[in-house]
Amino acid sequence: MSLQEELESRSGNKCELCASTNNLAIYDVKPTITGGGGVDGSLLACETCRIQIDDAEATEANHWRCLNDSMWSEHRAVKVVAWRMLSRLRNEGWPKDLLDMMYLEDDDLRFAKESGDHLDESEKIIHRDANGVILQAGDSVVLIKDLKVKGSSMVAKQGTAVRRISLDHENANFIEGKVGPTQIVIITDYVKKMSEKE
Repeated sequence: MSLQEELESRSGNKCELCASTNNLAIYDVKPTITGGGGVDGSLLACETCRIQIDDAEATEANHWRCLNDSMWSEHRAVKVVAWRMLSRLRNEGWPKDLLDMMYLEDDDLRFAKESGDHLDESEKIIHRDANGVILQAGDSVVLIKDLKVKGSSMVAKQGTAVRRISLDHENANFIEGKVGPTQIVIITDYVKKMSEKE
């Protein structure tokens, strides 16, 4: 059974957030490196939900009143996205009440917080590449110079692609990713974000 079929079966062919049946597609919860993707890290979502999850500017608070039901889902990806959206909207009032009722296991809560939706704008650490482009968890970058890897004789060569990065939540200058089999910390000044097509 494909991932699409598993999610359709699990959801009854409805958006797992708002129960819409229109324009359904798989939504991988980011960052995939720490928990998104696959059956546990994905959900079936309508186009409206997908657009608003990915673009805070497009978020319409009233659409997310649906979370009153879906926040109780037994599925990790649904709970994590519900928590993130309620956190993003908490200043509306009613989402704060729902958040207070919600419970997530420690691992799920850590995963949910990776989006930074629970932080005020002034608290958010923004990671930018060498060109000033904002980096997000799950993005792919390319090294723009040779980098010696601390504690080893390895050199990560200029032009090396590092896929599905994770962000350091305490320092805007550091990201992590795999070069070959090795997970390394990379300074953001030495990377350029790759476009979707690359």
